Amino acid sequence: MSRRAALLFLALGVAWGIPYLLIKVAVDEISPAQLVLARTGLAALILLPIAIARGAVRPLLPYWHWMLIFTGVEIAVPWVLLGSAETRLPSSTTGLLIAAVPLAGLAIAFVTGRAERLAPAAWFGLALGVIGVTALVGLDVGGSDLGAVAEVGVVVVGYAAGPAILSRPLQGLPGIGIMSCALTLTALVYVPIVLVSDGAPGPLPSGKVVGSVVVLAAICTAAAFMLLFALVNEVGPVRATTITYLNPAVAVVAGAVLLDEQVTVWTVVGFALVVSGSYLVNRGGRPQAPVEAEIVDETASSCA
Repeated sequence: MSRRAALLFLALGVAWGIPYLLIKVAVDEISPAQLVLARTGLAALILLPIAIARGAVRPLLPYWHWMLIFTGVEIAVPWVLLGSAETRLPSSTTGLLIAAVPLAGLAIAFVTGRAERLAPAAWFGLALGVIGVTALVGLDVGGSDLGAVAEVGVVVVGYAAGPAILSRPLQGLPGIGIMSCALTLTALVYVPIVLVSDGAPGPLPSGKVVGSVVVLAAICTAAAFMLLFALVNEVGPVRATTITYLNPAVAVVAGAVLLDEQVTVWTVVGFALVVSGSYLVNRGGRPQAPVEAEIVDETASSCA
């Protein structure tokens, strides 16, 4: 790996590992719906002009109904549930549970009849992942937080369902166009939701919350997406997706260092099992998505 690729890899690891920390900080003062609106609105203001300038929006127009479905399962529903779950779960636990997305992707592939024949290593990885999630939920999460775990479960399923849409009706369409339009649609949908649920805008929250939202939108969403394309150009789409296995470690370290979240032995065990299992599943028979679909899916699910 070249020095440039290594720097891009580390930058993405941080950009996609700290959202859980930033979400945790933000939902202390603003609602999950307000957070989704602010984050997607700011990110859309950055990415949409770039997508329009590249002619990446017009090709999506005939597929507007699939764009609505993709937006719902990858951003609009998961991000509000993620914010809600983090009002009760440590950010590190949330990041580790999200690492189970490849396991859910395998289950969806089986249900839709698109699963390849799995190698023994992939089956072993699936077992490891399930045991890891069980360790995290059963031994590292209190019983009162199981509702939050269920919300994260819906997020995981949503993130895993995205490739099914990208690899069929949206196959071959420009990734930056898909993400910028999905962010814009989500922001537009959440304007009336926030007005009804939270009322008219009040005073600005504290500086740390405003800073968290800005970093989430500008760095963890818009800039991370552009960094991903640069990394793909440097090392190729397959090697670029290994960034997924760095993100949970960053989430755990950030939560422990900056939020004083407790790292138990079960956190470490769950991390090792879930990440190892997801790696083996990905490398042992997961259906191959087109490059554009793979890039967009990694962005959506890793950006949290």
